[in-house]
Amino acid sequence: NCALSVGLKSTWLPSYGPEMRGGTAYASVVMSTEVIGTPVVDSPNTLIAMNAPSLDAFEDSVVPGGLIIVNSSLVERKVKRTDVKVYYVPGTKLANDVGLTATAAVIILAVFAQLTGIIKTDTLRNVLPLSIKNPKYIDVNMKAIAAGETYLKENPAE
Repeated sequence: NCALSVGLKSTWLPSYGPEMRGGTAYASVVMSTEVIGTPVVDSPNTLIAMNAPSLDAFEDSVVPGGLIIVNSSLVERKVKRTDVKVYYVPGTKLANDVGLTATAAVIILAVFAQLTGIIKTDTLRNVLPLSIKNPKYIDVNMKAIAAGETYLKENPAE
């Protein structure tokens, strides 16, 4: 929704098979100014690894010069590659600090937005409430966006 709200075309292709029971559930997201021919992503520009199995499974698929954002609360190891940009965010810890573990992805999405400039955090603030079915979770998600912004300000990318 964020990509669409800023005039980009987008697709997403989730994988929720047996992975839901502890493996590497994932979604491929494509955002572009051009027509998107397929939602399949073989070589992403960015990987957001929320857990160690996801980093293990997809680290090698990121294009050289791409970006890997790691939820360092749940992933103890460092990225092995030296030909990508890497940014570590303790997303789960920060989410617990704002009051809802489930907002870890929102925190990391806010960091992604700032690192890439593809979307703005103000866009997240405007669009995210439209995606939240229970209004009682809107405030904590807004706090999660702010936590992602603050974390990046206090821990700038190299």
